[in-house]
Amino acid sequence: MVATITHYNSFITRQLNGNAIDLDTDTIKVALVTSTYVPNQDTHDFFDDITNELAATGNYTAGGAAIGSKTVTQDDVNNGATFDGADVTWTALTPSAAFRYGIIYKDTGAAATSPLIAYIDFGANQNPGGNNFTIQWHADGIAYIR
Repeated sequence: MVATITHYNSFITRQLNGNAIDLDTDTIKVALVTSTYVPNQDTHDFFDDITNELAATGNYTAGGAAIGSKTVTQDDVNNGATFDGADVTWTALTPSAAFRYGIIYKDTGAAATSPLIAYIDFGANQNPGGNNFTIQWHADGIAYIR
C-alpha cells in the first residue's frame, strides 16, 4: 500500500503562531473516512469539517483510535525534529464501507474544537474484510520538520 501524508495548512499556521498542538502529550487520534470525503488542506481546520467517517461498527469506534507512545525528537544532525508514535492497528476490522483516508487530529472531546493535523491518502480504497488493518508510520516518523 502506498500512502502519503499531507498536513493541513491550519496545523502549520497553528504551530508557527504559538497556538501549537503538543504532539507528544495531547490526545492525537487517527480516524478513517471513505473516498467520498474530499480533503481540503486549505480550508479544513477542525474535525467537524470531516465528512464520511466510517460508522462505528465492530472494532471501529467513532473518532478513530489514539496514537500511543508519541515522541517529539530534536535532530541536531539534520537540523530538524521528528514527531513519531506507535503504529495504529484495528483488529478484525470489518468496516461498514471501504475507506480511503486517515485523518490525524488532536481530540479535545468536541469536533468543533479538535484541530486537524494531517490526512493520509492510502492510494486506493481499503477494505480489510475482517482482517487486521495497521497504519505503519514511515521510518522517519509521522512528520519530520526541517
